[in-house]
Amino acid sequence: MRYAVFIISTCFALIGAPLAADKQVVLQVTGQIDGAPAQFTICDLRAMPATTIETSTVVTDGVHSFTGVLLRDFLDQMGATGDVISATALNDYTVDIPRSDAENFDVIVGYSMNDMKLERADKGPLWIVYPRDGHRELQDIRYDYRWVWQLSELEVK
Repeated sequence: MRYAVFIISTCFALIGAPLAADKQVVLQVTGQIDGAPAQFTICDLRAMPATTIETSTVVTDGVHSFTGVLLRDFLDQMGATGDVISATALNDYTVDIPRSDAENFDVIVGYSMNDMKLERADKGPLWIVYPRDGHRELQDIRYDYRWVWQLSELEVK
């Protein structure tokens, strides 16, 4: 008896080619990193070690499961040397995030919520997510402003 095993990557369709949307650059990283600027697709991010956190947000109902790349690991991988990360959304909203946030908490660059790819209509394709339910100090409006949805650029300063 023969068995066939089909493994479908999160970045590949059944025909074995990357999904068109997943090949598009979704994140640019500039500033104090090795080889700046750097560009990333969803496939690039999904190829990195993933972390899942469960937390509530101030803009959604209930607790959700978010999966993405730990911001601290992402910065370390690029040789980032700055102490501030300026995060910019598709609508040009920009906020400075102290690098210490990434060092002290499991902040992620999230690409899925509840095992579903984040779409633009759902705050995607990328969302800076803090583990707010696990840390009382994160349940403060100062941190809420740092949850950048529709993230498109990080500048390390």
